Amino acid sequence: MKNSFNCYPSFIGFAMGDALGVPVEFKSRSELHRNPVTDLRGFGTHHQPPGTWSDDSSMTFCTAESICSGTELHRLANSFCLWKNHAHWTPHGTVFDIGIQTTKALDHLHLLVERKDYDALNYLRSNEDEYTNGNGSLMRILPFVFTTQHMEPSLQFEYLWKVSSLTHPHIRAAIACWFYVQCSQFLLQDLDKFEAFYKTQEALRVLLEVKGIVSRERAVFERILKKDFWQLKPNAIASSGYVIHTLEASLWCLLTSTSYEEAVLKAINLGDDTDTTGAVTGGLAGLYFGIDTLPKSWLLQLARLDDIQNLCTNFNRMLQSKFS
Repeated sequence: MKNSFNCYPSFIGFAMGDALGVPVEFKSRSELHRNPVTDLRGFGTHHQPPGTWSDDSSMTFCTAESICSGTELHRLANSFCLWKNHAHWTPHGTVFDIGIQTTKALDHLHLLVERKDYDALNYLRSNEDEYTNGNGSLMRILPFVFTTQHMEPSLQFEYLWKVSSLTHPHIRAAIACWFYVQCSQFLLQDLDKFEAFYKTQEALRVLLEVKGIVSRERAVFERILKKDFWQLKPNAIASSGYVIHTLEASLWCLLTSTSYEEAVLKAINLGDDTDTTGAVTGGLAGLYFGIDTLPKSWLLQLARLDDIQNLCTNFNRMLQSKFS
């Protein structure tokens, strides 16, 4: 069994995938087909040096750091506000990439935290606005792979929905987060990636039934529930900032690759929301293929590598003390 108290391969894999995608974010698939990413680049879209990760890793590291101090939602909300307003857990001291929905949500969270209205954080969930289904909660959910391993699936879903709702309150985003967490947890059990995927499909079918999820939302996940999903051609895989696109792309890249490097480069070269697709894929691929498969040259170029390693050490110690 993989070490379920070791976040290092997935956290580092996540940041690497993120950093690979930052310089080419918003570039089209056709443009990347002509000039594919094969290594860490610098500058480009956001004018950042090689190894720079984005808001995806910033919010993931904020999440992990917050969990080390406690799992209360207000700690997590405060950590996100520190990132947005004071550049906490940024690669170079500035926030250079933040989504519209996340910005709007964090401005609201800041007011709640300032008023110490912590109870309100439990009631942000809403099915009214389908336009809150960007990938901004999926991109930061990785730390909960390790802290919710022993939760019953239905309760785990309710908990992850609250976490997702800090920025993305719709049930669709929450289901996507839950699917990603479930699949990752099966991978932690040393299952083959296909077996992990198929078991997650079955778990989702059960969850949709138990929770009485309406048919409109069931239909959204219909494609990912097909056994041959991974056999889709690349042109059938979208890579926008829509949460379903990011979930599908990350799983497809993992299932159709034989190494960490192949998976993340495949994700990046899909184009469009390259940093998030690369990061979410990188978290899965790092967890599955292992730390020894992560390219050393990429590792050594990661911004704030020492800080990330220290965070991983602290997070692992917390896991061992709470769950061993």
